Amino acid sequence: MQTIWLTGAEWLAVLRIGLGLWWLESWRHKDKKGWFERGTGIAWAADVAAKHRWQPVRSGFDTVVAPRPKAMAYVVVYAELALGLGLITGFLTPIALVGGLLLNLLYLTLMIHDWAEQGQNAMMALISLVALFAMSWQTWSLDHAIGLF
Repeated sequence: MQTIWLTGAEWLAVLRIGLGLWWLESWRHKDKKGWFERGTGIAWAADVAAKHRWQPVRSGFDTVVAPRPKAMAYVVVYAELALGLGLITGFLTPIALVGGLLLNLLYLTLMIHDWAEQGQNAMMALISLVALFAMSWQTWSLDHAIGLF
C-alpha cells in the first residue's frame, strides 16, 4: 500500500489513537458530579428510553439500567475513560475496539431519533470496525511492544 508520509500500519494506528482521543473527550466533557451525585446522565437516558419507539429498548433499559442507576453511571463514565486510554496506548486494543463498538451500537440504538448522535456513533463504530479488522494494534501500541496480540 502506498501512502503519503506514514505507512499504512501507521495510519491505522493514527486512526486508533484518534478514536481513543474521541472517547477520552467524551469522558472529559461529562459532568461527573451530575452523573454520580445527582444521577443526571442516567435520568436523561431513562427519559429517552421511556419515549423510545422500540419496546425492547424500553424494557431492556427498565430491566438492566433502571434498577441500578448509580452503578450504571459509573459503568458508562469509566467505560469511556478505559476505552480512550486503551486505544491511545494500544493496551488490550482488540478488547477496547469491541467494547467501544458495542457501546456505540448501544448509544446508536438508544438515540435512534437524534441524527447528530447517530452520525457520531456511526462514525465511531465504523472506525472501530476498520481498526479491529486491520489489526491496528500492530504499530505504536503496548500490545505490540509486549507481544500481547
